[in-house]
Amino acid sequence: MENDTSTPREVINLFRYWYAHQTNQVRWAGAHSEVYRLECGVRQGGLTSPRLFNLYMDELIAGLSSSNIGCSVGGTTVNNISYADDMVLLCPSISALVKLLKVCEDYAVAHGLRYNTSKSELLVFKAGNKAFDELPPVSLCGAALKRVTRFKYLGHWVTDNLQDDVDIERERRALAVRCNMLSRRFARCNGNVKITLFKAFCQTFYTCSLWTNYTKKAFNALRVQYNNGFRMLLGLPRFCSASGMFAEARTDCFGAIIRKRTASLMRRVRDGSNSLVRLVLESPACAFWKHWDSVHMGSRGLVYRLL
Repeated sequence: MENDTSTPREVINLFRYWYAHQTNQVRWAGAHSEVYRLECGVRQGGLTSPRLFNLYMDELIAGLSSSNIGCSVGGTTVNNISYADDMVLLCPSISALVKLLKVCEDYAVAHGLRYNTSKSELLVFKAGNKAFDELPPVSLCGAALKRVTRFKYLGHWVTDNLQDDVDIERERRALAVRCNMLSRRFARCNGNVKITLFKAFCQTFYTCSLWTNYTKKAFNALRVQYNNGFRMLLGLPRFCSASGMFAEARTDCFGAIIRKRTASLMRRVRDGSNSLVRLVLESPACAFWKHWDSVHMGSRGLVYRLL
């Protein structure tokens, strides 16, 4: 840290002393565990922890980026997507992946880091009609990586065929749980309270702005779940008009939420500083444009005016 950052030596010594002498206890139901030392890692929930962890991982990310091994995006090599301790490696071949994993293994040895190989997985994206049934073994720290057809990254399901039905089903199930919970716990509340709770808990649709490749069946199932959840919470007839009940309650319908979420992402991409993200999403061949145009039911010019 002293050589790679401009952090004053006095601050570094303060953190070194702090982490070397701190003790911890676990409190559960009013009882406390025995005192123990924190031998590794940063303090969970600490204000300085994210910055300290970023400093710890920055060298690994820099080592991966400097390898010039990975996928080309607009002439720039991209080989990792990292958020805190969740990292995805991107590469065009197995041999390239092996080299990137070697960089990770060397970093782990040099910094006393251990990877959770049981949670590390290998996914091969399908290329048109090509299927890669046989692959040479790939290992991380001596443990073979399990090949999967989908994995969850930051709560979003990524599949080898880039379809979003699995993630939409995840959201539908989560929505059903939230609607049932609200209906049971707040059955005696008045309508205004129920509508406020519905807006707070049932309109998030996490990562819905990334859904571009899905079946009508999966999408409609989520829409029906949303409508039925609102009916159940307010005690409305099962087959009452969806548009009418949302208009009367001054609450966004399913389609309005999807349009707002996609427009919000488009605005953030346009105003953001990440040139790679903008390059991908603003390409005419990008699937997002076709999807966003269809969501807003207009030309690309109309979408820009919405921004």
